[in-house]
Amino acid sequence: MPAAELVAIGTELLLGDLTDTNSRTVAGVLNGVGIDVYATHGVGDNVERQTRLLQEILERADLAVCTGGLGPTVDDVTRHAVARVVDQPLELREDCLRAVEARFAALGRTMTENNRIQAMLPRDAVVLENPNGTAPGFVARRSDGKIIACMPGVPREMRAMLDERLVPWLSSHYGLTQTTVSRAIHTIGWGESQLDDAIHDLFESQRNPTIAMLAHFGWSVDIKLTARAADRHGAVALLDELEGRIRQRVQHGIFGVDEQTLAGAIGAALEARAWSLAVAESCTGGTVSADLVAVPGISRVYAGGVTAYENAVKAHLLHVREETLRAYGAVSEQTAVEMAAGVRRALDASVGLATTGVAGPDGGTPEKPVGLVWIALATPERAQARRLQFPGTRAEVIRRASTAALALLWRALEGDG
Repeated sequence: MPAAELVAIGTELLLGDLTDTNSRTVAGVLNGVGIDVYATHGVGDNVERQTRLLQEILERADLAVCTGGLGPTVDDVTRHAVARVVDQPLELREDCLRAVEARFAALGRTMTENNRIQAMLPRDAVVLENPNGTAPGFVARRSDGKIIACMPGVPREMRAMLDERLVPWLSSHYGLTQTTVSRAIHTIGWGESQLDDAIHDLFESQRNPTIAMLAHFGWSVDIKLTARAADRHGAVALLDELEGRIRQRVQHGIFGVDEQTLAGAIGAALEARAWSLAVAESCTGGTVSADLVAVPGISRVYAGGVTAYENAVKAHLLHVREETLRAYGAVSEQTAVEMAAGVRRALDASVGLATTGVAGPDGGTPEKPVGLVWIALATPERAQARRLQFPGTRAEVIRRASTAALALLWRALEGDG
């Protein structure tokens, strides 16, 4: 099975002006067709450094895939570096030049002389046509059979070229017959070490599919499964079997796979019960509601939300008792429970969810430090609250508290089911 390394090219990436999204896209696609990606790299617009990096990659891997550096300006030097590595001179490709000229004509723009450089490719390179831009891609082969593939850095142009030009060429060249399929099982409320303890024997014994853990900001951990087979149907069958074994071990806290979100899973669970939800937020300032309303169709179960920052708003709109606020304060179990119960009644919902806390950076005390958050859930039958202490900046506390609130709701719905 061929091995590849990826190179994202552009000084703007190294300065932090742009984020490299291309490498993630290319890695996913190549793995999906059976090409192992061993490493990713970033390099600036310097021909000497690009040349050294590509030479080093081809000592280890069969294939280097580059994105960026194919423009018409003086700092677009990728083609020069590749020509050096494969030991082939750059030559003007008339077919590429005509395509560049046609592109400018279609846009009603005048092509300047420097755009001719985009039609200069290593002598024996295979052209990857670019109907979406002016820069053609290409595949150059060294005398030992090692390959360098180059595509534009503009993500829209790169993705089309990857799918429509490069992958078919690589599949034919390498005779690729295997398909790789991945699946992410999303969990909430589990620590990475807890999950590892539950499935470590599967992790150690599995070779196909493989298992990996991906911890995310907040309380979410993904179990990433990757299977290889002769076709997609076979790979999916392998994933289904292993997912079933994992679900036997991790019986609670799995809310979805792949594109499914926690808020989406909550919406589906509420709809299955014909329940509605109302949210009262203080320290999270509407973030919980924003997560929910990002889900298409959430209006079928989401009654609405109240952002009650001041105590007067908590009392007036949510009917939190004045004596509760005086005795225990806004950041307390008692206030959180009354907020959840109050928003449930005010919006005539089945379930009320509430957050109150100290997001920081100021406002903390020894008894109620920055990062302290109370989350409460109220139904017609009962109310429950949870005290949590989060580290981080104000934005991080808010994000963690919002995720934790949805997690508490999900676990309650999961337990009810």
